[in-house]
Order: sequence, then C-alpha cells, then structure tokens
Amino acid sequence: MKKIVTLALLLVLGVTASNAQETSKVTKKTKAIAAKVSTPKVDGAGMVFVTEVIDYGTIAHNADGKREFVFTNNGNKPLIITNTQGSCGCTVPTTPKEPIAPGAKGIIGVKYATDRVGAFTKTVTVTSNAAGQPTKVLTIKGTVLADDAPKS
Repeated sequence: MKKIVTLALLLVLGVTASNAQETSKVTKKTKAIAAKVSTPKVDGAGMVFVTEVIDYGTIAHNADGKREFVFTNNGNKPLIITNTQGSCGCTVPTTPKEPIAPGAKGIIGVKYATDRVGAFTKTVTVTSNAAGQPTKVLTIKGTVLADDAPKS
C-alpha cells in the first residue's frame, strides 16, 4: 500500500512540475506578445527608445564611456534624424546618417569623457522628423571614481 501511495504522490508532483514549466513558457510568450503590442504605431515617422536613460553606474576613471541608445521607428514613414547635441563637450553623440525605415531599429551612440571624476548627469537632444516629438531628450548618468592614491 505504501508503494502505491508513494507512486501516486510522485505522479502528482511530476504533473504539477510539468504544468509549472508549461505555465512559465506561456507567460514568456504572453510577455513577448504584449511588448510588441504595447508599441503604438504612429502616422508619419516615429521614434520609440528601449530606454531613455542610460545609467553608467560607478565606473573607473578613464573607463570606456561609449554607450548606445537603441530605438525603433514605430511609424509608417522613414525617420530622419537631423541632429544630436550633447549638453556639454564631455558628452559626444553619434547620429545615424541614413533614414530609418518603418519598423527598423536605429542606434544613437554616446561617449562620455570619463576623465572627469565625480557624479554626472548629462543629456543628448535628438532632433528628427518624428511625428509629435521633433525633439527628444535622452539622459546619461553615473559616477566616475577617482584613481587610488599612489602608494609610498
């Protein structure tokens, strides 16, 4: 009798674990579909960023300051970025030269001068033909650590 109860218990636990895995797969698919649906389409050129703030966190003095803002043209016309401007000379953005087709992804690169020690918050202003938002302000932030004091 103990063997039958043990087998029944194992069977129930096995089915429960299997159902949990299936639920996990369904949840991942649902989230992926929701992410696609949540990007509204616009009439004209559009620009939707994965993130509008890049946090460098705490980085070393003179570390690599290059990062990328990724966006998608959610419109039905090509997106043309006419200018990107950093808020100071320490923040240098790069602009896509070619129009971004509807549904295509693009990248705006930014390089922060990590030779400046301390906390920073800087912006990049993007000028484009995006419907309803001809300018978009993106933000970078973080803290550059000072070098350790030389040992004597």
